[in-house]
Amino acid sequence: MHKVPCSPVRWARNPHVQTIFGSLSLRATGVNEMVLAAKEVLVDAGQGIRLLGYHSTHAASHSRGLMIVIHGWEGSSDSTYVVCTGRYFYRQGYDIFRLNLRDHGRSHHLNRGLFHGALTDETANAVGNIATILKGLPCYLIGFSLGGNFALRIALRQSISAIPNLRRVFAISPALDPYRSTLAIDQSMPVYRSYFLHKWKRSLRKKQRCFPELYHFDSILHHTSCMALTEAIMPWYSEFKNYHDYFSRYTLTGETLRSLAMPVTIITSGDDPVVPVGDFLRLPQNPSLDVSIQKYGGHCGFLDPFPMGCWYERHIEEVINQEKNDG
Repeated sequence: MHKVPCSPVRWARNPHVQTIFGSLSLRATGVNEMVLAAKEVLVDAGQGIRLLGYHSTHAASHSRGLMIVIHGWEGSSDSTYVVCTGRYFYRQGYDIFRLNLRDHGRSHHLNRGLFHGALTDETANAVGNIATILKGLPCYLIGFSLGGNFALRIALRQSISAIPNLRRVFAISPALDPYRSTLAIDQSMPVYRSYFLHKWKRSLRKKQRCFPELYHFDSILHHTSCMALTEAIMPWYSEFKNYHDYFSRYTLTGETLRSLAMPVTIITSGDDPVVPVGDFLRLPQNPSLDVSIQKYGGHCGFLDPFPMGCWYERHIEEVINQEKNDG
């Protein structure tokens, strides 16, 4: 197992530097064979729901397996961390499928219903269908932040509705407690609140343009915090009593992960400005759960060597290779 910790040069250890640079397009410069090979795919997610994704295959069927990558909240299949991670593993010989959650990327027109963080069934259905692309080859799921939360929920479902070739789930900086993470975004550096609010409001406007007969968000777009906008948008979600009920549907703290029955690796950092490290320190013991808490890395950063290298990519590769050697 990878024993070398994430240890960026001293001047690059600031968690905000790690977090912000992790999403800068600078890191995605240069040739990306994965993007060049990508083909657009509409994935059946059940009940008439379709999710947008991009599949990058290898010539002559020489693939080592399939990596499914899910972005974070208001990210997309084109987010820097997704594109860079996909490129890394494409170069290692894996097929890459970059999946957009509902209403992310260029997918607002595909479904009438509005995105929320508790859409477990459709995301799990989509991942299950994607996993069948390479029958007989191993499949791995990598999720970032909110996408990491989705990935963990999909792992929890494996004892009920298994994806046969899904070997391991990796969750990078997963938001275990979405309520606390939303508060952290609002209360941390103003740049985070502004970033997420701008992207969320832009997404809501896109949805309104696609379905003007259903959505009229103009009266709530004046809110200046993520929590206030979350509370204001609840009337559009009839399945939730209030925002506390909403957040509880995909909170993974306490004993929730004790029932995990498939291999899961969580990678997080002690200095994450968005996801409190205490949530991971209190996770239950489970032989299927490997939690790696790094001292440095920020939120979905882990840039070591800074700024182009990425520690979690190497760590994921070593975990997979070690499992293959042990098997």
